[in-house]
Amino acid sequence: MNWSDYEAAWKRQELPVGIDADLPTLRATFEAKSRKMHGASLVRDLTEAGAGLAVVGAYVFFWWQLKAAGWPMAFAIALILGLCGFFARERFRARRLRLGADAPLLAKVEADIAELRHQGRLVRTVWAWYLAPCAGAIAIQVAAILHRVPSWNPLHRPAVLLGFVAFFALVFWLVWLINRRALRKRIEPRLDELEKLREDLLSGS
Repeated sequence: MNWSDYEAAWKRQELPVGIDADLPTLRATFEAKSRKMHGASLVRDLTEAGAGLAVVGAYVFFWWQLKAAGWPMAFAIALILGLCGFFARERFRARRLRLGADAPLLAKVEADIAELRHQGRLVRTVWAWYLAPCAGAIAIQVAAILHRVPSWNPLHRPAVLLGFVAFFALVFWLVWLINRRALRKRIEPRLDELEKLREDLLSGS
């Protein structure tokens, strides 16, 4: 599972200018950029949910191999299913809040502002709702493997375990870094653009 799919989808469009964006350009490009934003969220949610279900399938197979000794894998499966449920809920939320094509431009702009603020909150709290469950599931799987292999197996060596920890810590740090970059380069500048457009629409100019 890879949250950076969200950033990859955003890369198909130009970086937002931010508060210095030209108002006529913002008006002219709003609909297209709005569709791309919602399309990126759709890709992210479906990709993450699908990848989560694939991981669940792998965990079920691993549990089947361990037989009764693999019962802790139930907790790992529950953690990943929780993530799948989170992304499914995101889809239902987005569908419920999406406005129709005949909605006023101001309403559409305000809806996109609310959506970007929501996505920004997700990025800022990614450690809590995304990385922590993934880390917990991985830790349970590693513990189940260590419980099965004999004590003389190299996997029990402290250096090997520290290597595992360092590797996954690096992966999680990179995911966090990519998300922070997406927040700084894409979400926050686009918010500035839409808030500028909103103020212009409210002023009636």
